[in-house]
Order: sequence, then structure tokens, then C-alpha cells
Amino acid sequence: MAADGGPRHDGSVSPPRLQDVAARAGVSTATVSRALSGKGHVSSRARARVQQAAHELGFVVSYHASSLASGRSRNIGVVLPYVDRWYFSTVLEGVAGALMEAGYDLSLYNFEGDRYRETVLTDFLLRKRLDAAVAISLHLNPAETRQLFAAGIPVLGVGGPLVGAPTISIDDHDVGRRATEHLIALGHRRIAHLGGAEEFGSHFPMSSDRRAGWEGAMAAAGLAVDPAWSVVADYTFTDAYQRAKNLLADPADRPTAIFAASDEMAAGTILAARDLGLTVPGELSVIGVDAHPIGEAFGLTTIDQHAREQGVHAVERLLEHLGGTNREPVHEVLPAHFVVRSSTGPVPGSAGP
Repeated sequence: MAADGGPRHDGSVSPPRLQDVAARAGVSTATVSRALSGKGHVSSRARARVQQAAHELGFVVSYHASSLASGRSRNIGVVLPYVDRWYFSTVLEGVAGALMEAGYDLSLYNFEGDRYRETVLTDFLLRKRLDAAVAISLHLNPAETRQLFAAGIPVLGVGGPLVGAPTISIDDHDVGRRATEHLIALGHRRIAHLGGAEEFGSHFPMSSDRRAGWEGAMAAAGLAVDPAWSVVADYTFTDAYQRAKNLLADPADRPTAIFAASDEMAAGTILAARDLGLTVPGELSVIGVDAHPIGEAFGLTTIDQHAREQGVHAVERLLEHLGGTNREPVHEVLPAHFVVRSSTGPVPGSAGP
């Protein structure tokens, strides 16, 4: 057989082998293995030569064979409560892209709220050959994480701390505080909050923490919190629109600013205000959280939590662990950044902040 996978004695053509790629690239087979698997250090020049040689020869890595040799499936499970909500789908986009770049497959499990939580955690994840799992915005209890660890499935959480597992999130309490302080600095004193329902155990307290941040900032400024101005919505544009319209309907008793816990709800709030004849920010200031693309169309001031980058960073942390980097399972708090646009301004009737 020729070095590049030439004809056999029976006239058939054998597929190119790792050794053929090494010979053409002028490197060792170990270097080829590292360059194509993404594991171990390889210079950029050597990696380029290996990739070019593999392309010219039509060499395809057999992940089935390599998984048998390494005991790895190169498959990562991703579990999340919803796939049709912007934050979850955007984190998932980051996770999927980073896994593809690293040569990993992805198995997706959608809890649909809590409908399939027990089935996924006690059956699907355990019977699937997975190298690891990423849990997005799901508060796994210690027994659930121990069960996954016992099955040889390391877990990384996105959205809050998990016992015994590395996790990443933003500081949602700080986000709520900063958003409210921005409105207070503009002179607003009648500030409402549009957020989600309180979480109970199965999810991280994102909504509760953002609401607590609003309450804390109001208290620190000596401002009263009207319970009627703490409005619960379901994070959708439509529900937020209706609830904001109800909140703003009475001209004698309406807030001058609203902190919404997501950009979609903030956009619904802005539309409700406009339909009531209110100008934004002339008569009502609105701030959201996310840096959702819809925010640009509404000129929305927001706090960017870099959702896609959260997914990318989660995979980087997970691959470090799978690569043998021994790190304590710490909770890492990622930065969130202000994006000031035109939806927030001085309180009506004032000359400025």
C-alpha cells in the first residue's frame, strides 16, 4: 500500500491512516493525534501542516475508535429548563459552538420547566455515555449531583452555585441593585419592578435576587417600596405588556421608572407606555437586563450579562477539567456591563439628574 492510502493487492483503495498523515505533514503520529483531537500542546505551524495533510488525504478521525481507546465518548450532555426562551437558547448557542470547535458532540435535554426533570436526571443522563454535563439555570440538589458523579459524569453549572461542582454566573442581586441605582441617580423616586415569580428549589433564585437588589437599593436611598409596584410576569413580551399597561393605567398613581428583570419584559413595558400615550424616557424611564437584540430597536438601556459568552466559558472550564486540570469546584462570578441608551432619563419635571 502507498503511504497515502494507495491501492491494495486486491485493487481496492485503503483509507488513509494516522501514519499517512504524519508522513505527509513531516511530524510524529503523536503530534497528529494531539493536533486533530485538540488535546495537548501543538504549535500553530505544526497544527496547520497536520490539518492540511489530513484534508489532502481525506483523513477523518474515527471518534468511535478513539473513544474506545481513551474511555471517552466525546459527548457532553446539556440540561436546561426551556429551549424557547432567549437566555437559555443563547447560552446553549455558546455551549454548542464551543463544543463543536473542540470536536465534541452534544446531547440536549429539555426539562420543559420541571416536567421531565426527574426522568432526565435519574434515567436519560445515567444511561447515556457522556463525558460530562452542563446544567443551565438548574439548581441540582446534593443528592442529584452525587448521583451524576457516581456515574462518572462531572457536572458544571451555569447560573448559580452547586454543591461539589464548578459553576459560573453573574451576580443577579448586584444587577438589580445597579439597575435601580441608575434610575435613582437620574432623580427617580417612584420606581417599580417587573420581575419573575419566586423560585422554589429547582431553579437558581435569579428573579428573587434581582428583586432583592431593587429592594435593597431603594432602602439604601431611603425610598419606600410599594408592594403594588412589585409586579410578577412570565418573562415574555406579551405578559409584560399587559401587566405594565395595568400598572401605568392610573395617571394619579404611576411610577416614573420601571426596572424590568429582562429586556423582553422591558420592551413590552415600553410598548405599553407608548400605547397609553406616555413618552419614554420623557414620562417613564425603563431599564432591562440581557442585551437582547430587541433592545436596540427600542433604544433600551440594559445590563449585558453576555449570555453567549457564559456558554463558551462554561465549555472552557469543563474541558479544562476533562483535560486533567485539577481545580477546586469554585463558583465563578462573571462580569455584567451597563449599556446606556435612550430609554432612561431624568425624572419628569426636573432639569437633570
